Amino acid sequence: MSASIVPTSTGWRRWWPTLRRVGTVAFFVIVAALLWSQARQIEWAAVGAAMRAYPVTTLLAAAALAALSHALYSGIDLFGRHWTRHRLPLRQVMPLTFVCYAFNLNLGSLVGGLAMRYRLYSRLGLPLDTITRVVGMSLATNWLGYLALAGAVFATRTITPPEGWKIGAVALQGLGVALLATAAAYVLACAFSPGRSLSLRGHEFTLPSGRIAILQLVMSAANWATIGGVVYVLLQGRVDYPLVLGTLLVAAVAGVLTHIPAGLGVLEAVFIALLGAQVPRPELLGALLTYRALYYLLPLLLATVMYLLMEARQRASPPARLQSRHQRRHQSLR
Repeated sequence: MSASIVPTSTGWRRWWPTLRRVGTVAFFVIVAALLWSQARQIEWAAVGAAMRAYPVTTLLAAAALAALSHALYSGIDLFGRHWTRHRLPLRQVMPLTFVCYAFNLNLGSLVGGLAMRYRLYSRLGLPLDTITRVVGMSLATNWLGYLALAGAVFATRTITPPEGWKIGAVALQGLGVALLATAAAYVLACAFSPGRSLSLRGHEFTLPSGRIAILQLVMSAANWATIGGVVYVLLQGRVDYPLVLGTLLVAAVAGVLTHIPAGLGVLEAVFIALLGAQVPRPELLGALLTYRALYYLLPLLLATVMYLLMEARQRASPPARLQSRHQRRHQSLR
C-alpha cells in the first residue's frame, strides 16, 4: 500500500495569492486611515483661501511648465523607437506615451507604465519583445535623469534631512555621489563598452550609443527639472529652486517605494517635513494641491479622452498585426 505525500509548501503556494491580496488591501486601509487622521488636522479653509489667492499669471506659468514637462516625457519612447528600429510614426508614438504617462502618474506604473503600453503598442502591431525593449529603454531614460539631478542635489548638501530621519546629511551626500557615479557609469558603458553590450547575471544587454545615452540624460534631466519648476512657480519664490527640486526628487522616490498611486499623501508629507519651516502649511498644501490639479488631474482628463478615441479607432479598423499578416500572406501568393 502506497500513500501520496503532499509537500507542505503546496499549501503555502495555494494560499499565497490570497494572503498577498489581503496584505495589500490591509496596507492600503492602514495608509488611508493615516491619511484621514492627518487630513482632519488640516485647516482646509486656509488651504482653499491660499489656492484662490493665486494670480492668473502664476497659474498660467505653472500650467505652461506642466505642459512642457508632459511634452518632454511624450518624446521619451522615441529613444525606444530609434533603438528597436520599429516603424510606428511619431504621430502615434508621442500621443500614446502621453496617455500612458498620465495614467502612470495617477494610477501607478503597473497600469500606465506597463499594462497600457503593452495594450496600445500591441494593437498597433508591435511584437511583445519589441514592446519590452521600448518600455525598458523608457524606464532607463526616465531614471537616468533622476540619478543625475538627485545625485547633484544630494552630493552638494542642498537638502538637510530633518531630525528623526533614518538617513543623515553625510549618508545622503554619499548617496548622491553614488547616484552620480551610476549615471556616469551608464553613459560611459554606452560609449566605450565593446560592441555596446553588457552582461549582467548571465543576461546580455545591448546598449545604445554614447550619443543616445547623453541625449537620454539631457532629456530626462530637463523633464525632472521642469517638474520642479512647476512647484517652484506655485510656491512663488518663497523657497530657492534647488531646494524645491531636491524635495520633489525625494518625494518621487518615496512615492515609488511606498507603491501608493500618485504618491497620495507621500508627496505632501515629504514637502511638509523638508519645507514646513519655511512655508506656512496652508500655503504649502495649497501649492501642492494646485500642482496635482495641473500636473496630474488635467492631463488625466485629456488622456482619458485620447485613450477612448484610440480604442474607438482600433475597433473601427482591423488590428495592425492582422493587417500586416494579411499583407504578407497576399504577397506570398502573388
